[in-house]
Amino acid sequence: MSVHRSGTAHRSHARDHLRTRLGALGILLLSLSLLLAHPAHAADVPARGSAYMGMGVIPHDGQDGLPTPGDATQTEGVDVSSHQGNVAWSTLWSGGVKWAYVKATEGTYYTNPYFTQQYNGSYNVGMIRGAYHFATPDTTGGAAQANYFVDHGGGWSRDGRTLPGALDIEWNPYGAACYGKTQSAMVTWIRDFLNQYKARTGRDAVIYTATSWWTQCTGDYAGFASANPLWIARYASAVGTLPAGWSFYTMWQYTSSGPTVGDHDKFNGALDRVVALANG
Repeated sequence: MSVHRSGTAHRSHARDHLRTRLGALGILLLSLSLLLAHPAHAADVPARGSAYMGMGVIPHDGQDGLPTPGDATQTEGVDVSSHQGNVAWSTLWSGGVKWAYVKATEGTYYTNPYFTQQYNGSYNVGMIRGAYHFATPDTTGGAAQANYFVDHGGGWSRDGRTLPGALDIEWNPYGAACYGKTQSAMVTWIRDFLNQYKARTGRDAVIYTATSWWTQCTGDYAGFASANPLWIARYASAVGTLPAGWSFYTMWQYTSSGPTVGDHDKFNGALDRVVALANG
């Protein structure tokens, strides 16, 4: 009887082992089928630091035409990041570009390796230039990122050629569109950044955003419009509806030529208005 029980136990153990292996194989096959049907998101997520101004505009807002010529005088500008490398500023200047913004930082972990060439190069050909910070509200606080920005190129001086820093707050290229924040928490984060930037530089930062993102992620908050100039992203023939509070835009990013070429922008006014913003 003891031998019979031992054989039964052995067969039972073998069956359990087989079920375990078949179960694991089933899970593996299911995971493989899901992977083939829905490629891993991780493979599509860009490297931290690679974000640039307007990165999320085309996927979310589209691109459907160039601005319609109007009566208002506008001044052509560009914005660049490390994707453009060493920029041929004299060529852009000859083509009518009079102002530029250069990515300086992202989060509290990235600085643009081409910042010096781009920031000083635009200045040296005669442009009025400024720096921008790509916000990542999911990594560190607003005040911490403002400090990092100012400490790594985002400062300001009243030389008539330096624009106030710009906060690039838009779709998260690394994850959830609103960086996992509620609308009220996002407003608080932005306020912390803006307050600290002003405390460090004496200037109110420019806010770069898109109306659809602002509506989704801040609840279309209107409280920054009185102090912070608006740089609107809209790749279309007209800017369309502006975020709440702003009755006009200061700058308009109207088209993207892709990360290797840069984006084109219009300042809502003649060159003397660009100088006026630089001077504060």
